[in-house]
Amino acid sequence: MTTDKPNSGRGQRELRVRVKTAKGRKLSSTRWLERQLNDPYVVNAKKEGYRGRAAYKILELDDKYGFLKAGARVVDLGCAPGGWCQVAVARVNALGDRKNKPQGTVLGVDLQEVEPIAGAEIHVLDFLAEDADAQVKGWLGGGADVVMSDMAAAASGHKGTDHLRIIALVDAALDFAFDVLEPGGTFVAKVLAGGAEIGMQTRLKKHFTKVANVKPPASRADSSEKFVVAMGFRGRDLAAGDLAAEVD
Repeated sequence: MTTDKPNSGRGQRELRVRVKTAKGRKLSSTRWLERQLNDPYVVNAKKEGYRGRAAYKILELDDKYGFLKAGARVVDLGCAPGGWCQVAVARVNALGDRKNKPQGTVLGVDLQEVEPIAGAEIHVLDFLAEDADAQVKGWLGGGADVVMSDMAAAASGHKGTDHLRIIALVDAALDFAFDVLEPGGTFVAKVLAGGAEIGMQTRLKKHFTKVANVKPPASRADSSEKFVVAMGFRGRDLAAGDLAAEVD
């Protein structure tokens, strides 16, 4: 591993790490490692104690739309490794350290065990299970103000298939949000640009007063991911009516 020296003629700049290809390591792995080592979000995450660079995505989204308010009750679906929960804990005052602000609640659920996070309540739970919404509302002591998801389906290597899988996952997360969100609540989720999300966008616009599609600066330029931020949930009665119509 080597580093480029600063160009003295242009002043100091951060050193760029270059990774030499090691025996037994693929070129693609070497390029990934080099990108990680030179990614300012990765570097800052380590410095600031976040569990991954993804924490900056929710930070930037909340900076723009302001849905993580002090006192809010937040559910993070597929919360591992926990970066989004860390951000939410600070923003909603889950630790109660800002005495002049209401104290919020952060609940993370995932299929796997997640290392504890101060101020967050973490549970192993499949949010697709039949009684998952009731369990979550029980843990929260009521409905949620924010349901957020940075989940992605396992990659198949086929772009079209992966896109359909993540849209199906977001649709499932949206159904869950319909069950647990309080009126006026917010739904935030990662999707992949590709066109198949038209039906999902229609549902969002029907059930929320404001829907934004955004690619935060922390999303890598070469990634097809974007995020939907749907605010102003119109309520479960409308969602229940839609579900009944689908069943009929």
